[in-house]
Amino acid sequence: MMFRTLGRRVAPLAALALAGLAGPARAATPTDPSGTYLTEDGRARVRLEKCGAQNDRLCGYVVWLKVPLSDKGEPRVDFKNPDPKKQARPSLGHQLIMGLKPNDDARYEGQIYNSEDGKFYKVTIWTEAPNELTVKGCLIAFLCKSQTWMKVTDLVPGQLAGPTNGANGPRTDPEYMPPKPAATAAKPTAKPVGKPATTGATPAGE
Repeated sequence: MMFRTLGRRVAPLAALALAGLAGPARAATPTDPSGTYLTEDGRARVRLEKCGAQNDRLCGYVVWLKVPLSDKGEPRVDFKNPDPKKQARPSLGHQLIMGLKPNDDARYEGQIYNSEDGKFYKVTIWTEAPNELTVKGCLIAFLCKSQTWMKVTDLVPGQLAGPTNGANGPRTDPEYMPPKPAATAAKPTAKPVGKPATTGATPAGE
């Protein structure tokens, strides 16, 4: 198709520019924020990593707590969780960032779990400055608050350093576990064909 303006042809480069403006805008890919971060209040360290079947989601786990023990001197548990099956699980190592998806603003958005009140909140996560993560949580559309988490690379006593779902590592919630590879049915093995049995009878006429 040839573009014309007031009877004159549009230059080829201008035509391409117009076509680009008219076409659908493509969302930019978010910067991968994978790593371990110290929360703004200094009370926890959170490990972020890619997750999901296509490895395009973002999950996060508590890998260190400043106060890991309760007033009774026992490891803290997620007793306010609305799921009774999770109320006895340790707070250290639980999943709090729930498979965030990239959005049109080149950020990750979805839900974050707050074990202090057992509630889920809308959250948007992105990184613009080196070693800094912006976490914007919203209870409702007009009640939002942003925090800055700082990236850390050292290990401190009590920090989980193992792989997710492995030894000394955090644990994925069952609903966010990676899918297991489909089991392949074993092919039946063919039985060897034996030699025909001989009766020892002599053929007639011999």
